Amino acid sequence: MRALHINRTGPFFLRNSGEYTVEDFEILTTVLSALKWREKNGSIKMVTDSVGAEFYKSRGMEDLWDDGTDIALDDISVDERMFWAAGKLYALRREKAPIAVIDTDFIVWDSILFDALPPLCAVHDEPLYPDVYPSPEVFRMKDGYTLDPSLDIGVNALNTAFFVIRDQRLLKRYTDEAVRFMENALPTGDSLTYMVFAEQRLLPMCAKAEGIEYGTFSTLEKLFKNGDGFFTHTWGMKQQMRDDARLREAFCRRCIGRIISDFPQYEAMLRGIQETEKYFS
Repeated sequence: MRALHINRTGPFFLRNSGEYTVEDFEILTTVLSALKWREKNGSIKMVTDSVGAEFYKSRGMEDLWDDGTDIALDDISVDERMFWAAGKLYALRREKAPIAVIDTDFIVWDSILFDALPPLCAVHDEPLYPDVYPSPEVFRMKDGYTLDPSLDIGVNALNTAFFVIRDQRLLKRYTDEAVRFMENALPTGDSLTYMVFAEQRLLPMCAKAEGIEYGTFSTLEKLFKNGDGFFTHTWGMKQQMRDDARLREAFCRRCIGRIISDFPQYEAMLRGIQETEKYFS
């Protein structure tokens, strides 16, 4: 199965000044995510912009993606303060199904039986808690925009840290609806509810409207408990690592140990990355 990693660097510069960088733990999960996918499940490509491509090139990381690095995200015409993950939707819009989308902080440790999956399968669903997933009626949109009435706003959201989409009709419907929503949203400063509506609610809504079956790999409860032993997602751990230097170092050293154990040919690359070389001293 072909897969995508996606990194649009624009949101970084809205929060930071100076040279673009990626945190050490994020670099290491990116390495493991790409290499484990290649080992167990297929090819993988990085879709990024010029800044991101130069970052990976300067760290000697281009070979992680056997399907190459695609510079396709230089120009995005949405408010990236609100839509910080818009790059994922624009990148997917250019692709053809079947395809998997994997966040760089998400690792799939084992092989997946793709033929046994429904046409859409995401890592888990999410209840419509109103503080995260309010009614679409609250969104401030440009004049003339209306949400397609065939979309059922009552279906649970799907977490898109990892998902597989095997139906081209759904891929097109989803990305078209998401981009249309993002490009018609009025600036509000809201950096959560608009983004997760575009990315995580519209996906199952579009699947249902198209009559396409969908499912999940796991549940939120199982993943929080132990990751099922099948997945690792560091999203909820990142701030803890920023706040606790010992936790951060221990995590990074564990990642490096696993990479060298499973993929020893990449040790030299890790030693040459300025963000991770300190863990070899």
